Order: sequence, then C-alpha cells, then structure tokens
Amino acid sequence: MTGASGCIGHYLAEALIQETHHEIFLLVRNPDKLQIDTLARPGVHVLQADLREIERFRDLLQTIDVAILVATAWGGSGEVFDINVVKTIRLMNLLDPAKCEQVLYFSTASILDRDNELLKEAGQIGTGYIRSKYDCFRQLSRLAIAPKIVALFPTLVIGGDQTKPKSHLSGGLPGVVKWSKLIRFFKADGSFHFIHARDIAQVVVHLIEHPRTKEGLSENTPAKIVLGQPPITVNQAVAEISAYFDQKIHFRIPLKLWLANIIITLFRIQMEPWDRFCINYRHFTYQNPVNPDICGKTSYCPTLSDVLKVTGIPPARSTQLPPPAIETPQEEV
Repeated sequence: MTGASGCIGHYLAEALIQETHHEIFLLVRNPDKLQIDTLARPGVHVLQADLREIERFRDLLQTIDVAILVATAWGGSGEVFDINVVKTIRLMNLLDPAKCEQVLYFSTASILDRDNELLKEAGQIGTGYIRSKYDCFRQLSRLAIAPKIVALFPTLVIGGDQTKPKSHLSGGLPGVVKWSKLIRFFKADGSFHFIHARDIAQVVVHLIEHPRTKEGLSENTPAKIVLGQPPITVNQAVAEISAYFDQKIHFRIPLKLWLANIIITLFRIQMEPWDRFCINYRHFTYQNPVNPDICGKTSYCPTLSDVLKVTGIPPARSTQLPPPAIETPQEEV
C-alpha cells in the first residue's frame, strides 16, 4: 500500500491491520507521520522510501497479491505528473499479472462526468492534480495488469481526528459555523456526493476480501467504482446544516448563475478556467455510487449531520436529526 500517511491512508491502514490477517507492506516517505499502531500485530512492515524509488522494491512487488495505490502529489506540476502518472504506472508495471489478484488504484471523481465516463474538460483545463489523474487513468488499459485494476473515484472526502490527518474538506468545515446564519437565506442549483474516509476503508476491505470474479478479466478496461453517499442538493445541504444548528429558514433568495458571472466580472475576481467550469457545471453527481451500505455494511457517516458531529462541531440541540430526503436534480430526471 502506498499513501498510508495521508487521510484516507490512515483509515485504510488501520482497518487492514485491525480487521484482516494479511501481511501488509506500507510504503511511506516519512514513517514519523504514521499515527497508527504498526506493531499491533505481526506481519505489518513499514518501507521507508519515496515513490520515485519504487525500483528498489522490484523483487517484493513480484510477490504482491493486492496493491493499494493511494499515494498522490497535490502541488508542483513536475512532482504531480512524476508521482501521479510516471511512477504510479511504473509501480503497476512491476507487478506480476500472474500473481497479483487486484490493483486498487485511487483516482478522483473530478475526472468523470455524470455518466461515469471521462470528463474531457478535466483533461483540458483541470488543475495539475486533476489532469495528472486524467492522464494516468487513460493509460491504465494499456498495461499488462489492466484486467486486474479496479479504479476508485472518491467524491468529496471527509475525515481526520486527533490521531489522523484531516482531509482538505474537513479542515475547512469549522468555517461552516461562521457562515451558517447567512447561507440559510440563499438557494442555489447544484448537487454533490461526499464520503467519509472510514467508509472508504470499509469498502476497500470488502473489495480485498471479495475480489472481482474471474469472468471478463481478459478485458483490458479497468473496473470503475465511484465512492460516495447518495447525491445531495446544495439546498438540502443548507437545510440540514441549518437544522443541525437549530437555525430557522424563513425565506430563500435564489442565487442565479448569471448573477455570479456578473459579480466575477464586476469585481475582477481572478478565476482559473477549471474553477469557472465548476461554477457552470454545478451538478457533480455520478451513477451508482458505492458506500458501505451497498456492500452490506453500515456507513459510519451517511449524512451531513454525521459529518459535522464527527468533525467535532457540536449541534445546537441534542435531539437526533433525521436524514434528509434524497432529491434527484431536475437535469438528471
């Protein structure tokens, strides 16, 4: 497994150690960043190295049954493409297709459209991170190990606590408290999915314990799995957050797309092409999202109220909040 020192990696490594008996090899650049007990049981090995040094582990990789590729680079165009594309592809090429049963490769749902196909704009105007994930996925079908690859596409990731690093989204959630009193008076057209890193770990452990059937594995198209809870609209999200803080909504002012574009132009707000595309695209929803409930397990964090609670943001009242009804965006009907 690569990327164990990140947010998703911590939850996943912890689940593998606590819930399975597999021999585990964790490749990390800095073992000091690991906040999990790697000595909790025998058979857990920490390999200190950069992904750029993957050739050092050529012999070990030939013996691996399941490869879990979570490591990613976020900033710096040179590092992003070297790690996210070149070295990731090289690692997969070092695996033995006759020995390796599965490659669980982490991408991002940002490179997919609403039909779970590649979103061309992601490859054209996406950030360096998004374009690197787009480019890497396009190369997977050419690899000898391609029939064994399961590409995982997380949606908005929640996660992190006192012993695990926070995801980018979780780090900004406390700001919701500051703005919640204001945003409840606005409504907007948009929708999205989210998923907690612990729920991602549950799904991955299930995939390891229940690998794909051998049928169809001669095909070179990697399987695609979007990781997320059912879609939720922006207006549902605002209503649920307001209910969590016991803030009543007396009226709502529609936020129109044309008004947002006028404000951007009028105040000369600098926006990257990808940011502007996201504002216009609005509905980041996908087909058949997978979460623990789909796998016969129980989701740790299925609602936004749960998200706020596990993030350490207290509600205004102690009563149990019901989950919101799931609406389907009109464009999807």
